[in-house]
Amino acid sequence: MNRSKLVGRFVVLALLFLSAASCSLHADLGQKSSAVTHVDMIVKMDHGDYWKTVKMGAEVAAKEYNVQLNFKAPTNENDYAAQIQMMKQSIADHTEAIILSASDYMALAQVTDQASYAGIPVISMDAEVASTKVKTYIGANNYEAGQKAAQRLIQLTGPDSEIGIINFVQGARNADQRAEGFMDYVARFSGIHLVGNVYCGSDELKAKRLTQQMILEYPHLEGIVALNAEASIGVGKAIDATGQGGHIQLITFDNPPEMLEKLQEKIVQAMVVQNPYSNGYLAVKSAVEAAEGKDIAERLDTGTKLIDLDNMLWPENQKLLFPFVK
Repeated sequence: MNRSKLVGRFVVLALLFLSAASCSLHADLGQKSSAVTHVDMIVKMDHGDYWKTVKMGAEVAAKEYNVQLNFKAPTNENDYAAQIQMMKQSIADHTEAIILSASDYMALAQVTDQASYAGIPVISMDAEVASTKVKTYIGANNYEAGQKAAQRLIQLTGPDSEIGIINFVQGARNADQRAEGFMDYVARFSGIHLVGNVYCGSDELKAKRLTQQMILEYPHLEGIVALNAEASIGVGKAIDATGQGGHIQLITFDNPPEMLEKLQEKIVQAMVVQNPYSNGYLAVKSAVEAAEGKDIAERLDTGTKLIDLDNMLWPENQKLLFPFVK
C-alpha cells in the first residue's frame, strides 16, 4: 500500500473516532443534564448566621449531587403561614423533593402530608413537623441539647438558685424540645426556682426587653439560658446594659459573632453550638436519595457541642465556630 493511501485511511479512522467521541460526549452531557434534581429548601428565616451556614452547606451538596436548589424563607421566623404557602407552591411546581425546617410543628403538618400524597418526598431539617410522611429528620437532638445547657447552668449557679429561659418561637418543635429537656433536668433539683419560660419570637430587641423585665422582677436571678441565636444576642445585650455580666450566668445557643465576643468578655459562660453546615449538606444529599427512591435513615443526628473559653480553640470547635459564612 502506498503512503498516500495509508495516510488517507488514518485520516478517515481519525475522523470516525472523533465523531464517535463527539457523540459520546454529547450523550454524557445530555445524561448529566437530565439527571439534575430539583429541590426546594424552605427554612424559617431568610437572614441570620445560622441560616446562612445552612445554605452554604446545602449549596456545596447541590454542586456535588447535581441539584437545582431553590432556597425559600419568610423574613420572620413566626410566619408559618408564609411557609405553608411556599410548600403549596413547591407542590404546584412539581419539585422533586422538599427540605422543610418547620416554624410550627402542628401548622405545617397538613401541607407536608399533601406533598407526600403528590409524590414529593419531604426531608425535615433542624425542626421536626407533626407528619408521619417525612422521609427523615436531620439535625440536633434538641431535648439532649436542652439538658446539656441545664447541666452547665446549674454547675455555675449551684442547686439552690433562680434561673430563667428566654425561648424563641412558641410552637416550633426545636424550641419546645430544648425547653423540655432543660426543665426536665432542672426538675431534679428542689432548690432551683425556674422564674419563667418566655418567647421572644426570634426578635433580638424583644429578647433584650424580656430579659431586662426578668432581671427587674427577680433581683436574685442567677442564671439565664437563651435557646437560639436571636434570643442569645438580645439576652447578651440586656445583661451587658444592666451591668450584670458575671453575676448572672448565661448559657446561649448557636454562635453568632456577637456572642463569641460576649464569651471572651465572660458575659457568656458557655454556648451550645449546632452544626448548621452539616444540616444543610446532609439535607440536600438525603433529598436526592429520597427523590431517587432510595432508603434513607429515619434520623441523622448532627450533634451539638458545649463550647466555652477552655475549649473554644480546639481545632474541631474552631470549625464549628468559624464556618466562613459569606
